[in-house]
Amino acid sequence: MQKSFIIFIFIGLALISTLFAQHQKQKQQTAQTTTKVLLPHFSLPDVRGVKQPISNWQGKILIINFWATWCPPCLDEIPGFIELQKKYADKNVQFIGIAIDKTDLVVDYLKTLNINYPILIAEENGEELVVQLGNSMKVVPYTLIVNPSNQIIYQHPGDLTKKELREQITPLIPLN
Repeated sequence: MQKSFIIFIFIGLALISTLFAQHQKQKQQTAQTTTKVLLPHFSLPDVRGVKQPISNWQGKILIINFWATWCPPCLDEIPGFIELQKKYADKNVQFIGIAIDKTDLVVDYLKTLNINYPILIAEENGEELVVQLGNSMKVVPYTLIVNPSNQIIYQHPGDLTKKELREQITPLIPLN
């Protein structure tokens, strides 16, 4: 009995290690995407229920972050995004949050923060959209950077630090 249990534990650990290694490999490959793909057109409602086409922000450097209220790493990123939006607002940079969550949960959560960038609500359409945008594992948080030519130039599943994000944004800002 004890021998079977030890074998079971060993197999379980091997499986978890393999899955983790595969996730890390995909995360690294996705984060280092250099192929420039055009951002497809889509429209989502904002927190007031008004449909907002992504083209509202065309010509800007877009930081599009998919998140959910049930995702602690997602919530941990938001204060940094608020800070960076303030810092880069006059540099043609626009953060956009896309919540893959129920509208009422998002609205309640947003009451606790002073978010200075648009929040769109994807609800059940969110999973389909993140897959279309390169996130086959449907991981949140998931962040895209889109250049002013509407090309997706960076994809990152998982949480991002302010430092990592600054390293991606800074080269895109013209020196003036």
